[in-house]
Amino acid sequence: MTDDTKPHVLLIGEFEHTASQSFLTSLLPLMHLHHLPTTTPDSFRTLLNSPAPSIPLSKITHLYRTFYSFSQTGPLTPSDLSHFPSLRRIILGAAGYDSIPIPYCLEHGIQVSNTPDVTESATADTALYLILSALRGFNRSERILRSGGWLRDCPLGHEPRGKTIGVLGLGGIGREVVKRVKPLGVGRVIYHNRRRVDAAVEKELGVEYVTFEELLKEADVLTIHVPLSEATYHVVGEKEIAMMKQGAVVVNTARGGVVDDEALVKALEEGRVAAAGFDVLEGEPEVRWGLAEREDVVLLPHVGTHTVETRTEMDLRGLRNLRAVLEGGEVEDLVVELEGLKGKGRK
Repeated sequence: MTDDTKPHVLLIGEFEHTASQSFLTSLLPLMHLHHLPTTTPDSFRTLLNSPAPSIPLSKITHLYRTFYSFSQTGPLTPSDLSHFPSLRRIILGAAGYDSIPIPYCLEHGIQVSNTPDVTESATADTALYLILSALRGFNRSERILRSGGWLRDCPLGHEPRGKTIGVLGLGGIGREVVKRVKPLGVGRVIYHNRRRVDAAVEKELGVEYVTFEELLKEADVLTIHVPLSEATYHVVGEKEIAMMKQGAVVVNTARGGVVDDEALVKALEEGRVAAAGFDVLEGEPEVRWGLAEREDVVLLPHVGTHTVETRTEMDLRGLRNLRAVLEGGEVEDLVVELEGLKGKGRK
């Protein structure tokens, strides 16, 4: 590979961990690296629209986004990507890719890779925490203690024992959640997927397949693990919430927008839903519809994967995808909607 034929890679964001930084350094002989360490959505678009940008946008063949770069640029739009006429791949150091215009990438032959299964364990841990906290009302009890109260001031909570757990989306994270709730003595674990999993998997996990309507009607706790797309936007909305069992608990560690948060607040106010636990919010980081003031909602600021172990592995998985293409191979984690571009893509 000559200097003229090396790919031009734009790195947006920074790596926090030494292992990730060392990995990136080892790849420097294989590419021309252009780095945008920190930015804002406005300054990023000012760069894109500049008549003389500081980065040679027309030469960029690979765009690498670290986890925190998503908040720095906001979602990428078709207009944004049109400034990169040579772009072949977008490599994400994250699992979610709802901030990437997938139809545009498909049309223009731009491959997109993510880090799909790296987040499963940490996200499932977070879902379990939210399930227990919402059922038991631990956030209320903590507030009472910090305000000078004690046990008698705390409302009684509920145990997971004997409850029907409904899992919407039995992918990697959903399966890890099942493994965590089973030892708690829960009753049935039911699930709904776009496609039913193999009978052997159902038997191994001890789960039952039901229709979406049955899931809503029968679950004491609904835990959500589906990606955000046009098909899943507000998949749990006003109509679906109205079908749910009286006093149900809703937990969302998937994506804000999968649940209609405004409709859920209405159901909480009317007492139809007992409690909720959210690690993700529609319109985050803004907290809307009075959610922050509600003691029947356990809130986290999208920290499901916010661990040293998971973030490091996300970085390394993304960098392995980058190394693969720099060495003339294929990315290992092409997102499912773009699998038809494997071995193809923009030249």
